[in-house]
Amino acid sequence: MRTVSWFSCGAASAVATKLALQKGPLEIVYCHVKEEHPDNMRFKNDCEKWFGQEIKVIENKKYNGSIYEVFEYRRYMVGIAGAPCTRLLEKEMREQYELPNDKQVFGYTVEEQDRVDRFIDANNDVNLWSILIEKGLTKQDCLSILDRAGIELPVMYKLGYQNNNCIGCVKGGLGYWNKIKNDFPEQFDRMAQMEKKINAKILKLNEKRIWLTDLPPNVGDYPSEKSIECGIFCQLAENEIK
Repeated sequence: MRTVSWFSCGAASAVATKLALQKGPLEIVYCHVKEEHPDNMRFKNDCEKWFGQEIKVIENKKYNGSIYEVFEYRRYMVGIAGAPCTRLLEKEMREQYELPNDKQVFGYTVEEQDRVDRFIDANNDVNLWSILIEKGLTKQDCLSILDRAGIELPVMYKLGYQNNNCIGCVKGGLGYWNKIKNDFPEQFDRMAQMEKKINAKILKLNEKRIWLTDLPPNVGDYPSEKSIECGIFCQLAENEIK
């Protein structure tokens, strides 16, 4: 039986992987998506040194690992059915890689118990190990553990983003996309062009779908700074890692 940790270049998945490594041998796998920030490769390399182990990189070659190729092929970006990029570039790759008896580590934190519950409902054949919830760790705890381990946080965190997703995630809201427009205007314009190309709108304002090009600059509220304070469970986890 293998234990497989799904590394995402996010703080939580990095800490989950490090903690799981203290318990025994582990395969670490990363589903690469081309539209992530290029600094993620630096973060991945830093984490490999911290883990003392290489991270295996897999990619959906059918779509060249690109969310834009998924959108154009599926003519769909986000909605009730979710986001096809997540399903095809991450979930499908995980399902191809996993074996029936795998124990699988995911970086769910204590704030995300509802996500865990939904994951179990949709994937009740997966042997899920939510090690961060087991340790009582929050997302902020994970940021703090990395910071004090001397690992430079990914650029997206330092810019104030709550998650290290693609530059321009279709699951983001109004405030998020206004921040993307300010921080990454080229990526904003690329997504706006894709909307028009396949006639799909990703945002809602007052319950009505709008084009990114019509997004008012004063709507939404997205935090610009993240604290990296550490709680008691964070300190206990650090002791275990050391």
